[in-house]
Amino acid sequence: MSQQPLAYLYPEFLESNEARPIRILSEYLEPLRRFKDQKIQDTVVFFGSARIDSRERAERALRTLRARGVRDADDHYQRELKKSRRAVEWARYYEEARELARLLTTWSGSLQSDNHRFVVTSGGGPGIMEAANRGAREAGGKTIGLNIRLPFEQGANPYITEGLHFEFHYFFMRKFWFAYLAKALVIFPGGFGTLDELFEILTLVQTDKLSKQIGIVLYGREYWEPILNFKPMAEWGAIGEHDIELLHFADTPADAFEHLRAHLVEHHLEPASVQEAAAPGIAKTRG
Repeated sequence: MSQQPLAYLYPEFLESNEARPIRILSEYLEPLRRFKDQKIQDTVVFFGSARIDSRERAERALRTLRARGVRDADDHYQRELKKSRRAVEWARYYEEARELARLLTTWSGSLQSDNHRFVVTSGGGPGIMEAANRGAREAGGKTIGLNIRLPFEQGANPYITEGLHFEFHYFFMRKFWFAYLAKALVIFPGGFGTLDELFEILTLVQTDKLSKQIGIVLYGREYWEPILNFKPMAEWGAIGEHDIELLHFADTPADAFEHLRAHLVEHHLEPASVQEAAAPGIAKTRG
């Protein structure tokens, strides 16, 4: 008679419906252990579209399309050409997310702390997520990717710090880790997923379910203002006037960085931990 495996080592049981609470708890405890091991104290989370590519790749794709020599009268070609040109326009957001993550990581690395502060965190995939992880890595800092395992998932981007790439099965546990350590959010142009993540955090802030002040930056006024007009909600009384003030618009990495730094210094740093050295390319200002 073969020996029965211990329940907590039994794959058939662990993957069963009855063991779902254990799987959920694992997606809390295992990341918690790794964050402690790597001395991650808190994060700044970047959200945005996975469809925004780097300038280099977008321009290369446009050159390739133009080189096909297709007749201008071809409707499909014209649609593809328009789409490719828009991708080049959108590439500015990739490059600016990359630069903002670099500025933030350079500054946070200058803080006096035994732990890693305000670590740039993304959903771990392509697009804005890749740009954020890339900028933080180029600045020499740690950077986190909280990925979700899906049948069509493209996989993690290559810029996440070793040991800080996480794969989640449950969306709500992934969202928990986005919110739990975050001291600020930066929302770049994105789609339904980006809006879902923004409103999740806004709801938690509005209902006082977070024990900390989270700074929220909407990056790209041209994109966000036509989409997110909260004034009618306040006029009807669905939200308070002060709720609109939870959001700060920014259009340059420098502006976004200055706002983030001021928020983080005011609400999440002891005075002794702040050094006067500013990040490269950013004038010194007091937070």
